[in-house]
Amino acid sequence: MKVAIIGASGFIGAAVLDEALSRGHEVTAIVRHPEKIKVSNPGLTVKKGDTTNEAELTELLKGSEAVIVAYKTDDTAESVKATNALINAARKDGIKRVLLVSGAASLEVAPGTLLIDTPQFPAEWKNLAIATKEALEVIKQANDLDWTALSPAIMIEPGPRTGKFRLGTNQVVFNEKGESKISNADYAVALIDELEHPQHIRQRFTLAY
Repeated sequence: MKVAIIGASGFIGAAVLDEALSRGHEVTAIVRHPEKIKVSNPGLTVKKGDTTNEAELTELLKGSEAVIVAYKTDDTAESVKATNALINAARKDGIKRVLLVSGAASLEVAPGTLLIDTPQFPAEWKNLAIATKEALEVIKQANDLDWTALSPAIMIEPGPRTGKFRLGTNQVVFNEKGESKISNADYAVALIDELEHPQHIRQRFTLAY
């Protein structure tokens, strides 16, 4: 499949890039700093682009069959602008399939209680969490696109690719110790699984060990 990955040089984006390439997908990595992409692969094309520039994105996404958005910012206005630019560019290019790397903060820890609203939620993560949550709200309105958002576990860290995890929908997935963890490599597995075999069209889902 011809897949564009916006933000392919980031912590999660780089893992998603590796997973997509390992499965033989033809990937266009769209990043602000191409020099950050260290991967060399015949199936990879790296392009410099501004995620908030709709006209530029429209040109960069041409020919893609799906788009994965791993771009993140702690500026809510920028996050919303970038998400709207992506949606409009995808429409112009006839791309229906859009997968969004979302956050755990908008997941419920109890009925009606979001993780971001708990006293334990770290203040230093709040701006990024709000911006990511707003991007999810924007893409939820794009009913003409086959969008999917994947929220990670509460803790997403570097780690091995095991391919073994549990899925959920809008609630945090905890283990028997009350922990919610996933590696960035296994997050990437779940996202590319969803790309190849869609199970959550116009839905958000999550995962953890």
